[in-house]
Amino acid sequence: MRTESPGPQHEWLDAAAGPVVRPYTLTGGRVRPSVEGFDLMAFVLATPVADLTGVPGLQPEHRRLVELAGRPVAVADLAADLDLAVGVIRVLLGDLLARGLVAVHQPPAAAYLPDDNILKAVVSGLRAL
Repeated sequence: MRTESPGPQHEWLDAAAGPVVRPYTLTGGRVRPSVEGFDLMAFVLATPVADLTGVPGLQPEHRRLVELAGRPVAVADLAADLDLAVGVIRVLLGDLLARGLVAVHQPPAAAYLPDDNILKAVVSGLRAL
C-alpha cells in the first residue's frame, strides 16, 4: 500500500528500501490462488456482508480489497490501488472468493472473428465502389 513518509514510530517501512514486509509474506508463501480464473480484466464485486469483524483470519489487505470491491472493479485496478503485484492480489482474492466475500465476473470472450478471405473480399468490394 502507498503510505506517507514513515516516521520513526513505524518499523515496517524503510525510507530507502520501501516496505520491509515482502509480498510473499502477505500470501503465506503461496504463489497461486486457491481458485483459478482471475483474469486481469475480470471484475470483482464484494458480496453484501456488512460486518467483516466476525470473519477470522483476514489481513488488512483482505479487508481493503473487500472495501474497494464495493463497486465493480478490475483485478488490475485493485493491484494498482493497493500497490501490490497482481500475483499477490490474485492469491488474496482467491482467499476472499473461497470465503464467499467477493464474486468474480469474467469479461465476455472475444467474439468470433471472420476469416481473412472474407475480410479481403469485403475490402476488394469496397475498392470497386
